[in-house]
Amino acid sequence: MKILAISDVMVPELSGFFDKKPFEGTDLVLSCGDLPPEYLTAIADRFNAPLFYIRGNHDIRYRTSPPLGCTDLHLRFEQYNGIRFIGFEGSRWYNGGPIQYREAQMRRFAQKMWPKLLWRRGVDVIITHAPPRGIHDAEDRCHRGFHVFHQLLRKYQPRFLIHGHIHHSFTHATERITRLGKTQIVNTFGYWQFTIDST
Repeated sequence: MKILAISDVMVPELSGFFDKKPFEGTDLVLSCGDLPPEYLTAIADRFNAPLFYIRGNHDIRYRTSPPLGCTDLHLRFEQYNGIRFIGFEGSRWYNGGPIQYREAQMRRFAQKMWPKLLWRRGVDVIITHAPPRGIHDAEDRCHRGFHVFHQLLRKYQPRFLIHGHIHHSFTHATERITRLGKTQIVNTFGYWQFTIDST
């Protein structure tokens, strides 16, 4: 299955009536946050493919104007073409915004998902806005990652954790990726394409 992951910035390659050829065969789109809802709606329509998203810390408009025809994956378990997905929205708390969470809050979110993960025997892809603490993150309050994501990675060993939030320019695709055990942790700033086989 071919997946397109996006986050944080609208890119010319996916704006307006863009050329689909470089993205031909896309089966699913994942949004890791901080993108206008209209952008997600347009991409989902253009590809005629499902789009799963979580909100970033700036996605306040989603509450009243969610992206049309797309699925909010926050604290949900979805399976598509045999691949299991879950999502966690938001960043670390830094100024009291509505999509910002303290570590203890994100830990409670993760605990809420554990019964579903046990029932479904794990997960293949986790999408988040913020990264795990100490991987791809920064030291300012806004851009620190969450420690609890490490617990999820150790316990369930998903094939991918895909996040946004950390703005970085990449000269080579491999610069986006850090491997931790069996998991590839990917910063999908802008966009990133990958394939995954059904288990």
